[in-house]
Amino acid sequence: MDRIKQFSKSFTCAFRGLGYILKNEKNFQNELAISLIVIISMIYFRVTRMETVALVIVIVGVLIMELLNTVVERVVDILKPRIHPYARLIKDLMAAVVLISAIFAAIIGLIIFLPYIFAYWNF
Repeated sequence: MDRIKQFSKSFTCAFRGLGYILKNEKNFQNELAISLIVIISMIYFRVTRMETVALVIVIVGVLIMELLNTVVERVVDILKPRIHPYARLIKDLMAAVVLISAIFAAIIGLIIFLPYIFAYWNF
């Protein structure tokens, strides 16, 4: 019975964390909105299974990177809140990680969606 309680508590903590990032992190909200547009586009253009897998992987990858960015920012704020020059560097580096993952996702999205868009517009 204790295992069930522990398992349930871990879900409660996870959902609390998810609620926090959904409520407080604008970048995560923006990335979720873009993800929704991509998912709707996947359905509309009826992309293949492999394309769907690739898109889901990059969507989840960007969201995970944003979550990790938020975690690192909060830890840095606790340990060295804007005092040490490395604190800013660490935050900048994490932002770069998110940016690179988002650019990678956009490139994958363009590779997958451009042929569908061109076919739709008869290019």
